[in-house]
Amino acid sequence: MSTTLLIILGIIVVIALAIIGIYNSLIRLKNRVDEAWSDIDVQLKRRYDLIPNLIETVKGYASHERETLEKVVQARNAAMQAQSGGDAKKQAEAENMLSSTLKSIFALSESYPDLKANTNFLELQRELSDTENKIQASHRFYNGNVRDFNTKLQVFPTNIIADMLKFKAREFFEIEDKKEKENIKVKF
Repeated sequence: MSTTLLIILGIIVVIALAIIGIYNSLIRLKNRVDEAWSDIDVQLKRRYDLIPNLIETVKGYASHERETLEKVVQARNAAMQAQSGGDAKKQAEAENMLSSTLKSIFALSESYPDLKANTNFLELQRELSDTENKIQASHRFYNGNVRDFNTKLQVFPTNIIADMLKFKAREFFEIEDKKEKENIKVKF
């Protein structure tokens, strides 16, 4: 074999190894993003399961606050529907609306001392607060993985290979509406 042929074969091997390395790193990052999305789903399911118990506890003490309770139920149903749609942006909007309506239930407890002292309500409030914290942590974990994945898709030479293999950037889980970033004002 000639030296030129060995050099060409060496270059081809190096290029093939580089492509394999880039492909494997893209798959690892894609799997991390998928895992992070799954973590969000687990925490959201936990919150969905807690909400009916919270509503039932509040109903007994604040029966004339029907409108607030109905808004929470509607927001929960909308969030569950958005979850099955697979669209991160729509799911983020629905989840942010649900978080806002849940705050209104906790604001109700200030007007009902018996409800505020109820051990079931306090336990559910603690569980829901813990779940909200876990959801926020899951959002940050997801967004960090999306950032890493999207960055990898944009840098050279990975962008060329990612484009050829049809890897697509992922959307961040974020709040877009300024109203959703504001504190809830509850009036009685």
